[in-house]
Amino acid sequence: MSSVAASFESFLHDAPQLFFVYELGEQHVSYVNPAYEHLLQGHCAQVNEELPVLLARVHPDDQEHAADCWQRWCAGQLHEPFELRLRTPQGEDQHLCVTPHRRVEAESTTQVVGLVDDITATKRMLWHADKYNSKKNTTLEILSHDLAGPFSVLEQMSDYFREVTAPLQNPELTGLIEHMRILCGNSVNLIRDFIDEEFLDSVHITLKRERVDLVEKLRLVLEQYQGGERMLGQRVVFQAEQTPLYVEMDQNKFMQVINNLFSNAIKFTPEGGTITVAVSREESQAVVRVTDTGIGIPEALQPGLFEKFTKAQRPGLHGERSTGLGMSIIKTIVELHEGAITFHSQEGVGTTFVITLPALLA
Repeated sequence: MSSVAASFESFLHDAPQLFFVYELGEQHVSYVNPAYEHLLQGHCAQVNEELPVLLARVHPDDQEHAADCWQRWCAGQLHEPFELRLRTPQGEDQHLCVTPHRRVEAESTTQVVGLVDDITATKRMLWHADKYNSKKNTTLEILSHDLAGPFSVLEQMSDYFREVTAPLQNPELTGLIEHMRILCGNSVNLIRDFIDEEFLDSVHITLKRERVDLVEKLRLVLEQYQGGERMLGQRVVFQAEQTPLYVEMDQNKFMQVINNLFSNAIKFTPEGGTITVAVSREESQAVVRVTDTGIGIPEALQPGLFEKFTKAQRPGLHGERSTGLGMSIIKTIVELHEGAITFHSQEGVGTTFVITLPALLA
C-alpha cells in the first residue's frame, strides 16, 4: 500500500464524519468507516443488516425529501449537500448533513459514495438564535408602535398648543412648546431609524437558504405579536391549513419581510381591528397572506407601491413615518427567493398582501 493510500485510510478511520460506499448493482454497502458506530449507533460489520432499521428512522416529514434526494443522487443529478432528520431510539431528532458523490468505475459497476455529518448541535444553536432573533424583531416592532405613537400624539398636540398660546405673545412659553415639538419629532425619528436600519441593510446580505417548515416559523413570529396584543390594540390571528409546509428560504430575511408587512398593518389599522396571517399550500406553491382591517391604500397610490421612494409612502395613523423603501425591499427579498408578492386593497375595508414561494416535498 502506498503512503498516500495509507494516510487516506488512516484519515477515514479517524474522521468524525461518516463515509460510506454503496454498490448500486448489488444494493449493499461495501464500505463504512468507524464513525458509523458513533454517529448512528450501529456496528460496521452489520451495516447492511441494520440498513432497513436505519431507513425506518428517517423523520416522517423528511421521508419524501430523502427519497427524492436519493433518486437524484443515484441518477447523478444531485451534487449539493442536503439535510435530513433521523429519530433516535430516545425519540429525539438527529440532524444530518449528507454530501453526495457518484462514481462510475466500470460499465457494470456504479458506486454511490457519500459523507454524513451530524449537525444536531449546530441546528439547535441556530434554532435558539432564530427564536431569539424573531422575538427581538417582533418586540422591537411592538415597542416602536407603543413608544412612537404617544410621541407622535404629543408632537401634534404641540402644534395645537402653539396656535392656542400665540395671542399670549409669551416667548418663554412659545420656546418650551417648540422644544417639546422638536423633542417629540426627534424621538419618533430615532425609534423608526433604529427599526428601519436593520431591515434596509438586510437586502445587501447574501441569502443563506435552507429547508424550513414555514408554518412553524410563522407561528413562532405570530406568537410574539399575539403576546403583545394589549399594547398593539389590535387582534392578531394566525391560520395554517397544512402543517408542516416546507420551503427553501433564508429564515432571517424572510421573517424580516413578515415583520415589515405586519408593521405596516399595525400602522394603518385602527385600534380594535384585526391582522390575520394565513399560510396554505396551493398546488406547488406555499402561499402567505397578511390581511388587515385597516384604512386601505388609496387607488391612486397603488400602482407605484413597490417602487423605490414610492409616492405611496404615508405616515401611519399615529404619525409613524415611512422610508418609502420598505415595500421595494420586501419585493426584492421575495423575488430572491424565486417568489412573488401581490396585494389588493380597498379604502375603508383593508389590505391583503399575498406572497407565493415554491413549496418543497415534505
